[in-house]
Amino acid sequence: MLGLYLHRESVIHRLPAGAKLGGLLLVTIIVLALPGAWGAAAAGLIGALVLAAARLPAGRVLRELRAPVVMLTLLFGFQALLSGGGWEETAVAVARFAALILLATLVTLTTRVMDMVDLFERLFGLLRPVGFNPAKMALMLALTIRFIPLLGEQVREVRMAQRARGVERNIAALFVPLLVKILTMADDLTAALEARGYDPADSGSEAPSKNATQR
Repeated sequence: MLGLYLHRESVIHRLPAGAKLGGLLLVTIIVLALPGAWGAAAAGLIGALVLAAARLPAGRVLRELRAPVVMLTLLFGFQALLSGGGWEETAVAVARFAALILLATLVTLTTRVMDMVDLFERLFGLLRPVGFNPAKMALMLALTIRFIPLLGEQVREVRMAQRARGVERNIAALFVPLLVKILTMADDLTAALEARGYDPADSGSEAPSKNATQR
């Protein structure tokens, strides 16, 4: 699995992972609290400023956004079709989530996965007295992050197959093979972890969790 991190010499890259994730959470709350399209406009403006400050290639960022925006459009469009209207609300909802996905993508592009894993382990370590396994939870979140680019690649492959068969407007033709691919990847990942002897209940599982995220 390929990570999203792109190294650049910028102030955004040098920020701690906790500061970037905390800022993302704060902006998300503000965006969802603002009425109408104001939230999407605010998040888009912040995203443009961060993109410029991080010195990231705009084309690469837009490519990363293509797959989730297509999925959001299909999801909210299908919901609007079933409800018999509300296309303006649908457009606003897609714009809001697309802007938030842009910010989340910028965080992953400017933050090393291991920095995120270390942060998650420290945070979940506070919950160890109530039975939480920090290494297991950190591994779960790290794998979720690492699956983002892989999922986008799978969506692009399915879309190309759809166009070749002339069924690009068939929603089932997108989601059914995509679901099969996701389940297959989950099985392969489980087999890989078992082959490496990963045991989330083991007190020394922190090291395997870091190794697993680098595969």
